[in-house]
Amino acid sequence: MQRSISSTKNVYSNLLHYQKPQTAAMITRQQPPCDVFINHRGIDTKKNVAGLLYNHLMRLRLRPFLDSKNMKPGDKLFNKIDTAIRGCKVGVALFSPQYCQSYFCLHELARIMEAKKKVIPVFCDVKPSELMIKDNWRCPKHELDRFQSALEEAKYTVGLTFDSSDGDWPGFLTTATEAILENLIEVEEEEQQK
Repeated sequence: MQRSISSTKNVYSNLLHYQKPQTAAMITRQQPPCDVFINHRGIDTKKNVAGLLYNHLMRLRLRPFLDSKNMKPGDKLFNKIDTAIRGCKVGVALFSPQYCQSYFCLHELARIMEAKKKVIPVFCDVKPSELMIKDNWRCPKHELDRFQSALEEAKYTVGLTFDSSDGDWPGFLTTATEAILENLIEVEEEEQQK
């Protein structure tokens, strides 16, 4: 009987000290700078590659930014994203078959490149040579030039490839995480030298 009373006290004590995990809404209110900005085409990657990478980085106590996790209804889209890009240390560009059909993906990529952030391209089910911009939005020429320049820079940056039909998700997460951590360490060392 004594054992169950002390056991009950321990459980009760643990419950009193238990803190609920932060929700996306709580995190966005505080909004510390993110470590990693995940640039992706939602229709292709949000529920698999981008979502898994975000959750994995969160478990490692990093601060990734993924629009669907860090934004809430009422947030100003460009303001929130541009702030996250300016505050991040590393950008991960998850290229996918429909990536270049999104104005928002290309805008984010251009902002990341213009901010001179470290970028890790990840080519998911697409080859770099298959990534081409088509003006579906009737953008001004200078905007298309920004997008094209950012895309070319990313295509010629050493990155990772991932074939989702292969199904090696743990291998992808390990490789991507190692690349992100190496780049974060490099950025922090450069900042300390300044």
